Amino acid sequence: MPATSRRLALKAGAFALGACLPAWALANARVDGVLKLALIESMSGPFANTGEAVLRNIAWAVERVNQRGVVKLELQRFDSKGQNEEALSALRAAIDAGARVILQGNSSATASVLIEAINKHNEREPDKRVLFLNYSAVEPSLTNERCSFWHFRFDAHANMRIAALMDVIREDKALKGVYLIGQDYSFGQAVLREAREQLARQRPDVKVLAQELHPVGRVKDFAPYAVKIKASGAQAVITGNWGNDLTLLVKAARDVGYEGMFYTFYGNALGAPAALGDAGVGKVIAVADWLPNVQTAESEAFYQSFRKRFPKPQDDYVHMRMQLMIEALAQALEQAGNVSDVVQVARKLEHADVTLFGQRGVMRAADHQFQQSLVVGMMERVGSPGVKFDVEGSGYGFRVIRQISADKAEQPTTCKMVRP
Repeated sequence: MPATSRRLALKAGAFALGACLPAWALANARVDGVLKLALIESMSGPFANTGEAVLRNIAWAVERVNQRGVVKLELQRFDSKGQNEEALSALRAAIDAGARVILQGNSSATASVLIEAINKHNEREPDKRVLFLNYSAVEPSLTNERCSFWHFRFDAHANMRIAALMDVIREDKALKGVYLIGQDYSFGQAVLREAREQLARQRPDVKVLAQELHPVGRVKDFAPYAVKIKASGAQAVITGNWGNDLTLLVKAARDVGYEGMFYTFYGNALGAPAALGDAGVGKVIAVADWLPNVQTAESEAFYQSFRKRFPKPQDDYVHMRMQLMIEALAQALEQAGNVSDVVQVARKLEHADVTLFGQRGVMRAADHQFQQSLVVGMMERVGSPGVKFDVEGSGYGFRVIRQISADKAEQPTTCKMVRP
């Protein structure tokens, strides 16, 4: 079946401007034309909640840009149903509908096939070239040996995230053994591989007691995995799991009485804190580009603005990087002066330098890997020191225990960029 799409009705006046307005957005001239964006994500199936959460973030960012009146963006969504073939069908439909920017992130496997397809399409049809903005697909090769001029990644890749977690793991003196578990595809494999390598270099005293990969989105009962984790004697689990694969894993661990630490990429959202409850307090660590409890006035204003726009507890999923991504696109469009020259927009985008609510990000032209600060948080009860905000009304939030500057988070690249 062909992928379906739906144009979003974006609310005018939904975002409070003021001090958050980027300095570069003060130009008076309006950029000619409307740029069509296509969000390709799972809007149905086991990861539908992740797709809908991303949609809210992107829609909010588009509202903000359109309100300024300089750049005009039109956002459509396409349901990939969590399948690569459906994502490719959605890509074709989006291009036929006039989209010139593709947005996707919730699967490195899907990102990989989209990059390959976009590379071929842009070579065959130079008059209909498209850009691919990636906000969450963090398999490292996408901005290393498989880098593409048409692809821009706005999330820290897996090796950068593992390095941030290692800042905490190095000081965890109680840690003697770890259990590595992940989803069985390129991203999950990369996380486990890099975790082993960084542990060997930085904590050679810590043993990897087991390493396990499981099918993506198909495991309904993680109890057998949780039993093995507990039986291993590991003091910690390291996982890149996301979506229901993470929520069900941590819930199963709680149910079997596992009392070790969880070092995660995504343990701070989409049901994971509520699934763990008190069992996760002081034991779940998450790395992110930003967390709601970053203790600055600008950060709090950013979070409060999002919650005003989306007040339902179940909608409490906001990522600064997705906002910076759309700001970077708007900046590139304003500098290019029109929406029709995709190559020119890309050349401006690869030098993007944007700041929003005190959070800055800079695109590295060499590989199109966004450079930004990272934070590491620990799950605590809301109201405890450093935890003003909880997650999804769960009563639990994340206290920031590490702030890693962009220059420290940066890693070298093996990309050999081919430019048109």
